[in-house]
Amino acid sequence: MPLKDLPPDSLPREKLLARGAAALSDAELLALLLRTGIRGKNVLQMAHELLQLKANSDGQAGFDGIAGLLTASVDDLKQVKGLGPAKRAELLAVLELARRAMTQQLRQREVFASPGAVKQYLQLHLSAKEHEVFAVLFLDVQNRLIAMEELFRGSLTQTSVYPREVVLRALHHQCAAVVLAHNHPSGSVQPSRADEALTQTLKAALALVDVRVLDHVIVGQGEALSMAERGLV
Repeated sequence: MPLKDLPPDSLPREKLLARGAAALSDAELLALLLRTGIRGKNVLQMAHELLQLKANSDGQAGFDGIAGLLTASVDDLKQVKGLGPAKRAELLAVLELARRAMTQQLRQREVFASPGAVKQYLQLHLSAKEHEVFAVLFLDVQNRLIAMEELFRGSLTQTSVYPREVVLRALHHQCAAVVLAHNHPSGSVQPSRADEALTQTLKAALALVDVRVLDHVIVGQGEALSMAERGLV
């Protein structure tokens, strides 16, 4: 059904203004961002199809929901018919705003005051990366975020992490604690024996300079795992 034929209170913009953003579905919120559809599809149809898009053997990107779409890479978005430069820019801007909002939140309050906040923050930063990245969140004595740094990059299956470099960056930031993090581009967030061994190695190295390791978070597409919650830190 064309948008012009929908009842006024069913149109995304009017519905949001009348009932609040929480009343809208993912597709309706996405339609507000996209603003226009393409030939043969109104913007709501396009939004629904984008959210349900699956990856295929021809290299077509798949999003499988709003989280996948908003953490997609520029190259993934370029593959989608109807997502021109303006629409891609709007989606990427929304993601960057979310990153900055969460960064501000973690700098102003104790990192673990909101359960899941660190996982969400790291998912926004790491889940869309196609290569493995090892990152560190440096925290002050009140466990507020000082900085996040991506320290090492590797292949899709392995990365080399040097404890000495992590210790030097911790001293540079004069931090009291850290949260370690890395992504698994394969999608699985289950920690390997190598992940457990690395965590203990870094924990021992940082203890020498009186810096605590509070957690090691593993990020995959759409999920994140806390090793601390598993008793592995």
